[in-house]
This record gives sequence, structure tokens and C-alpha cells, in this order.
Amino acid sequence: MKALYYVVYGLWYAFSLLPLRVHYVLSDVLYLLVYRLAGYRVGIVRKNLEHSFPEMTVAELRQTERRFYHWFCDYLVETVKLLTIRRDHLRRRMEFRGVEAVDRCVREGQSCAVYLGHLGNWEWIASLPLWVTAEAQCGQIYHALENATFDQLFLRLRQRWGAVCIPMAEILRRSVEFRRKGQATVIGYIADQVPFWNNIHHWCQFLHQDTPVLTGTERIARKMNQALFYIDVSRPRRGHYVAEFKLITRQPAELGEYEATDRYFSLLEQSIRRQPELWLWTHNRWKRTREEFDRRFIVVDGKVMPKEERQ
Repeated sequence: MKALYYVVYGLWYAFSLLPLRVHYVLSDVLYLLVYRLAGYRVGIVRKNLEHSFPEMTVAELRQTERRFYHWFCDYLVETVKLLTIRRDHLRRRMEFRGVEAVDRCVREGQSCAVYLGHLGNWEWIASLPLWVTAEAQCGQIYHALENATFDQLFLRLRQRWGAVCIPMAEILRRSVEFRRKGQATVIGYIADQVPFWNNIHHWCQFLHQDTPVLTGTERIARKMNQALFYIDVSRPRRGHYVAEFKLITRQPAELGEYEATDRYFSLLEQSIRRQPELWLWTHNRWKRTREEFDRRFIVVDGKVMPKEERQ
């Protein structure tokens, strides 16, 4: 396994050394292969776009679809480049705004939970430690990849600039440990994923669709009294991203249940509507429906259980 890792790492490293302008030429070729030739997940992308933007004409939907695949191929080569890109180069291409509000929380001893989405190049957001105060320990929730070799590679990429990757199952325990040490944290949560059936506790209207959503970020922020932020990502031009921090609340316990989660999805929808090609439309985001949930599951004392277990 180690030998395979070093082979893949060596190839990735060599490819990563190419200038970004060469990467973007390769991205244009990749676009033809992924979209035009292979039609990678075109059915899912098309369905998602049609349901999310019923106001768009067919021509507008197809244009958005093409722009998405162009950006998706850029994302792939940009992620490869992340292995060797220089600090100053990355800072010019991945700009963070509104960091002062985060620094203020950290200096006042309050940790921050940051909502992210699969919007823009979320891998480049791992460069946040280059922007926030050195007093903060940055990190991100991490879901292990099935392939062990690529899992090691992505851990290396995401922790290159000083952030730590924390498995979801360990986040509460690690947050308590950081607090005991007096260490303020800034932790990113990619919260636009599809929850497992037993983790569905809330539904919201998102892009015209009844959507099951993850609520763990809100629960952890309440328990740990963390400030809640949203990162609004835009791409002013190819190879350049702007990530702006937007404060949701510094007192999460004062909001109603699921109010912070609803605010997050409202902000995320605004970001997607501004530049729809930047969201990861290849995910089958709406594969779980409320009708199927109500047919198969029941909530007992806050826990989701299959109905047959209650019979």
C-alpha cells in the first residue's frame, strides 16, 4: 500500500509542477472527454438543474450545464495544483474577505463554526490559515475516502497550510479538548451533503425542492457556544476565487431550533443563484424524499427509527 501511495504521489507531484496556464489547457481537453465524450453524470446534472431553475429556458439550462462542466474540470486540475502551489500564488488566487470578524471572535476567546458548501474550489479553502490570526487553530470536518491511497493524498493536501482534518464522529470530543486547552478554533463544515436516513431531523425548501438537511453544525455550535459563519464563494474570473465570511450569529443558543440551518441554506441558495455553475451538480442531492421517509421511518424521542422496529 505504501508503494502505491508513493507512485501516485510522485505522479501527482510531477503533474502539479506544471504552470496553472498549462493545467487550464488540460482542463479544456478534459472537458471534451468528461462532458462531450463520456457524458459523466449528465443525467443527474440535467435533472438537478431543471428542478432547481424551473424559470430557465432550455437554452439557459444547457448553457449553465456547459459552464458547470468547464468549471468542474478546472476544479480537478486546480486541486492537483494545490500540492505544490506557492503560498503567495495561492493567496493571490484564493482571497478571503471579512476575516476581521473571525479574528475578533478568536481574540475574545470564542471559537467559530463555519458553514461551507460544495461551491467553488472548496479544497483551496483549506488555505484559510494563511489569512486568519495565528491564535486560531483552523480545521475541517473530514470524511475518509474509500480509496486509502487517495485518502492519504487528500489529507496531505488539506493539512498542508496548517489546518487539521477531524472525522465527523470525533468533532464534539475534539472541540471539548480544544476548549479545555484554551485553544480557539475555526472549523469548516461542508453541510450541503445528503444525510443518511437516520440523520434526517429537518427539511427545508432549497432551490424549489423539499430537502433533507444536516443539522449537526448547529447542534455543535449551540453546545459549544461557537460563533456561526457562512462562507460566500464567488469566482470573478478563471483561477481566482473570493470567499467572504458572513456572520450568522455569535449567540447560537438564542436562535430557534434549526433557524441557523435554515439561514445557511438560504445564503447558500443566494450564492448558487448568482453563479450556478460553481455548485457540484453531479451529486444526487435529492435522492431522499419526505414521502419515502414518512413511509419507512418514525421519530421517537428525537431518534429516527425504522417503522418495523416499532411494530
